[in-house]
Amino acid sequence: MSGLGKKVVDVTFKASKNIDWEGMAKLLVSDEARKEFTTLCRTFDEVNSTLQTKFSQEPEPIDWEYYRKVIGSLLVDMYKEANESVEIPKFVDTITPQYKPKFDALLVELKEAEEKSLKESERLEKEIAEVQELKQKISTMTADEYFEKHPELKKKFDDEIRNDYWGY
Repeated sequence: MSGLGKKVVDVTFKASKNIDWEGMAKLLVSDEARKEFTTLCRTFDEVNSTLQTKFSQEPEPIDWEYYRKVIGSLLVDMYKEANESVEIPKFVDTITPQYKPKFDALLVELKEAEEKSLKESERLEKEIAEVQELKQKISTMTADEYFEKHPELKKKFDDEIRNDYWGY
């Protein structure tokens, strides 16, 4: 296996293990998003499979002797010399170093946004629970019970009464 081929296979294998497809699927809400996500998963699997099969295999060596017998040695020797003189340049990755810091910054920003979202979701869940509790008790609740939970409103009403302000 060539060095580049092995590296590509290793990277794709690691990438496929690190992706939480189930976790991402749970975040989807609409049917259209689910269809797009399924397409993305299928495409990823196809590309991953292609990379693993294409780049994991060494090309079969050319049987020069067979072609010498069939075609003739002069022409085959010329092609063999041309084939051996071909130098395949090594791939030098200049893109990753440029975008890695940007990607890392986006990951940090994503984590912050996720934490903020979770805190907001928690706050909203509490607010929903309070509203549902209030909805159940509203028909039997007295003003004193309500003011006990919302002392700021009691203070506001007391201030308005004390200042002789009756809302008109």
